[in-house]
Amino acid sequence: MSARAGERLVDGYTLVVFDLDGVIYLIDRPIPGAVEAVGRLHAEGRAVAYATNNASRRSSEVAELLTGMGVPARPEEVLTSAAAAAQLLRDALPAGAPVLVVGAEALRAEISAVGLRPVTLADEEPAAVVQGYGPQVGWVDLAEASVAVRAGAPWYATNTDRTLPSGRGPLPGNGSLVAVLRTALDREPDVVVGKPEPALFATAARRADGGRTLVVGDRLDTDIEGARRAGLDSLLVLTGVSDVPELLAAPQARRPTYVALDLAGLFDPAAVVAVPGDPDRDGWSVTVTDGELVLDGAGRPLDALAALCAVAWAASAGPVVRAVSPQAAEALTALGLPA
Repeated sequence: MSARAGERLVDGYTLVVFDLDGVIYLIDRPIPGAVEAVGRLHAEGRAVAYATNNASRRSSEVAELLTGMGVPARPEEVLTSAAAAAQLLRDALPAGAPVLVVGAEALRAEISAVGLRPVTLADEEPAAVVQGYGPQVGWVDLAEASVAVRAGAPWYATNTDRTLPSGRGPLPGNGSLVAVLRTALDREPDVVVGKPEPALFATAARRADGGRTLVVGDRLDTDIEGARRAGLDSLLVLTGVSDVPELLAAPQARRPTYVALDLAGLFDPAAVVAVPGDPDRDGWSVTVTDGELVLDGAGRPLDALAALCAVAWAASAGPVVRAVSPQAAEALTALGLPA
């Protein structure tokens, strides 16, 4: 079953909000088809926005990066967890208050931009600690943050992504660095700003002027959960972190509205599917045997995926899938599963 019975998915929405890493680009290179997809949205006059947990670049830098890749973007279209964290701190602290920054220069710049004073040492008596991803973050930075939080400074984390995508596979993200402090302090951050918290998506959705918003992401634990918590529909694309086994094992809070292999699903009804589907429809049949999902029949791989989701989510089965027919084996291979 396609998402809208022959209609394009994008036609049902006023605004499309994209995650960046794993959806539009991978580190510094566009994902195949992404430039064309966003260009098509612009050509049709559709509103777009970008929401990223990456706190290592400012909105203007992200817009420049996108534009350099062939995706024209304005700074006001980009929402980052660094900027959102700075705005929260601005609202909570007096002007000029010292804030201990653990992260990249972009996070320090955002703190300065809202009238607060970034510092690096606990001895400077920071009024708060803000922690974001930075490739140069080391033990000394984490130690200073630990001392400051123990002294009473509230602890803000821009996001808790365990990993970030790369050409060599997932690498440690800010969530892994937050976990170091969580272990040392035996406590959680006071405030987590980025996805899956709904603030970034809720802010973006206000730009739809009452129309419907679609969130496009590659991570179930941030993009999709964040969209659900913001009350928005979501499209999972399989170009980044989350894969089919993770989707089949997803708890209810992390289940997307639609799934596509890539951004072609926005425009091609045959390249997207609503999930969950029907376990006995569109040529496929899914049953459970000894805790395994058993796929039989023939048809589109995406329809097979929708059927697998229906049974896996209802029966808490999988994500091990066994093919019965040759066509089922081909579908599993197309979905990145062992046949």
